[in-house]
Amino acid sequence: MLDIAAELDRWCEQGRDFAVATVVATSGSAPRRPGAALAVDAGGTAVGSVSGGCVEGAVYELCRAALESGQSVVERFGYGDEDAFAVGLTCGGVIDVLVTPVRSAPAGPDGGGEPSAAVRPAVAAALAAAARGEAACAVRVVDGPAGLLGGALYVRADGGHTGTLGGHRELDRVAAGEAKALLDAGRTATVEVGADGSRCGAPVTLFAESSVPAPRLIVFGAVDFAAALVRAGSFLGYRVTVCDARPVFATRARFPEADEVVVEWPHRYVESTAVDGRTVLCVLTHDARFDVPLLERALRLPVAYVGAMGSRRTHEDRLARLVEAGLGPAELARLRSPIGLDLGARTPEETALSIAAEIVAVRRGGSGAPLTGGATPIHHDGPRGPAGAAAG
Repeated sequence: MLDIAAELDRWCEQGRDFAVATVVATSGSAPRRPGAALAVDAGGTAVGSVSGGCVEGAVYELCRAALESGQSVVERFGYGDEDAFAVGLTCGGVIDVLVTPVRSAPAGPDGGGEPSAAVRPAVAAALAAAARGEAACAVRVVDGPAGLLGGALYVRADGGHTGTLGGHRELDRVAAGEAKALLDAGRTATVEVGADGSRCGAPVTLFAESSVPAPRLIVFGAVDFAAALVRAGSFLGYRVTVCDARPVFATRARFPEADEVVVEWPHRYVESTAVDGRTVLCVLTHDARFDVPLLERALRLPVAYVGAMGSRRTHEDRLARLVEAGLGPAELARLRSPIGLDLGARTPEETALSIAAEIVAVRRGGSGAPLTGGATPIHHDGPRGPAGAAAG
């Protein structure tokens, strides 16, 4: 749901009623990850996708029905060999979809109103935060006692929350704690809460969907290869920074697609800027004056990826210098050098593609091997970044 927050936030501001179908669980070769969403408004307008086209028509109708009834529902879509024309995923995967109506019906005589109306404030708050680029987590019930399906909780980065999961304060408290932990890690996941933890008399399955600011890609070295990598990084959803100590090269005119261009010595910049476990550092300078002081610091940071450009001879010289600087085997093993996968790349654009491919492989736990003739899974559940990315 939060992956289409910008559009749904506009719908909320316009007072439009809608239902949103969100992938909450997958298995096999499912085309979209948990968090992928399709929303349909009262006029029949649709935005987003849950399957890349396989079951969109059926999910569209589920949304229309949920808008009419005001009731949330969970539906499973898979592939049945016995009926090739049945609605399902031709890729062989299975997805569970949670459909939540978000209506603005007035409250009833008891002040409670219908479930979908009670959901709207929490959903709207989560969508607004995600649309602004802030960290936000939306929690909904996937399975549990009657009356809980249809609740929603918006959890902020500080753990504060808005909304309720069926009016159970203890469940709201536990859910907010679980959501904050996932939000800190930039993850979207289902969470099982036991009967004791939920205080609802039965176990509850929650879906906590996180939206976090875009991960950072910092490119060191204002060279032609950097310009191509900036474009590739932006395409992959990173917030891209170019850093170089030479003001004549590090200019906005040369890197118009970068989110930020910084004139600074690379090692000084990496010491002062904010990084986290999703940050990617690409060193394209292949000049020992810049590389060694930078890598000495970068390889000790808790980042997702550190890669450095250069020939194999440059790599061996660089390793020797880093050993002299005091780095140990575990730190040196983190260095991806020469940077990128072996695609036979020659041009800056091809080189950027090889680097981007390695970043994705590290992020998703892929091997980088051809899929043709292989027996490994197409989709991996290995190391992950946002997000989303949403993450998430």
